[in-house]
Amino acid sequence: MSSLLTTRLRSLLEKPAPPSDRRAKGIGLVCAALLVLGATVRAEVGGDSKGERNIAKDSDLPRGEGLAAKYPADVGIDKDPAVIFADDFEEGTLGARWDETRNQDDKVLSFVDESSSSPVVGKRSLRVRAELGENTGGGFTKWFESADRLHIRFYTKFATDCDYVHHFATLRANRGLRGADKWSGFGGAGIQPQGDERFSTAIEPWGDWGRVDPPGKWNFYSYWHEMEASPDGKYWGNAFRPATQPQIERERWISVELLLVHNTPGKADGEQAFWIDGELRGHWKGIDWRKTAGLRANSFTLETYVTDRWTKNRINTVYFDNVVIAREYIGPAKGPMPKDSAQKESTQNGSSTKESPPPESKAE
Repeated sequence: MSSLLTTRLRSLLEKPAPPSDRRAKGIGLVCAALLVLGATVRAEVGGDSKGERNIAKDSDLPRGEGLAAKYPADVGIDKDPAVIFADDFEEGTLGARWDETRNQDDKVLSFVDESSSSPVVGKRSLRVRAELGENTGGGFTKWFESADRLHIRFYTKFATDCDYVHHFATLRANRGLRGADKWSGFGGAGIQPQGDERFSTAIEPWGDWGRVDPPGKWNFYSYWHEMEASPDGKYWGNAFRPATQPQIERERWISVELLLVHNTPGKADGEQAFWIDGELRGHWKGIDWRKTAGLRANSFTLETYVTDRWTKNRINTVYFDNVVIAREYIGPAKGPMPKDSAQKESTQNGSSTKESPPPESKAE
């Protein structure tokens, strides 16, 4: 609500009025209330690349520990009623719990043992090794039953050789979960969504066109029907980021969590937010994500995608672990992994081989 509207409404409420002016005061109150109501439901058009609408500082969203605090190293978190999907990569073949795998020539994705680098990751973490000239990287996609509020938390680590990353972790809204409807949220780069077929938001490293050292700083890259056009007239993802934030560190496991709140069709009451290691960095309200209730965020892609436009290093390595999709705040994982679980996983995974062999080829 603007300060001007607030001041006007307060003056109408507090200023004494003679009997002859009571009718005029009543009309004024109604008009002011209508103006205030109009302000509160107005959609915030376009992104917020300067952090001017970021309300994280005064937000009532949680910080620090969340759902994950009950499950050391996320062991057993998949059984929690608030959890929609979880994968700590400790069991099964590559992509066993996911619906789509992008792993060109079986050379991009592998399981590696990163347990010595963090108490919250187990014996297997996902390594994505993108090599310019050979591939653009790879990753997984999962479709799931959506919810009004969605939290997605994962751990990631950027290796010393990691340059700029073009796409990273994307939440997409599709018309449904079957047939052509499950793909309605994919594609459409540079095109404004219509509001009934797709919207998306991605949390990713942002390099500010090479002005920030790689891998960059955290940034939302969002497509929705009230986004703004770029200077070239096309509709590239609109940015949401804090006014200031530290640069992303390499060679350290980082807890990344995003929140998406669906708007009520016809109302600008949608939201998005993100946390880094339990610290709320960004929170934005007033977003009109969609026009129809049937359009819901129901697919998540976790990947490292690189191109040679800004990426110059030939090899670019990123690690992922402890992926959770839930209906409530998840928070960072707590360690260490329970001894019985660690022993079980050691037995299941066999010897302490640093890298697992590639799985059998599967369809892209």
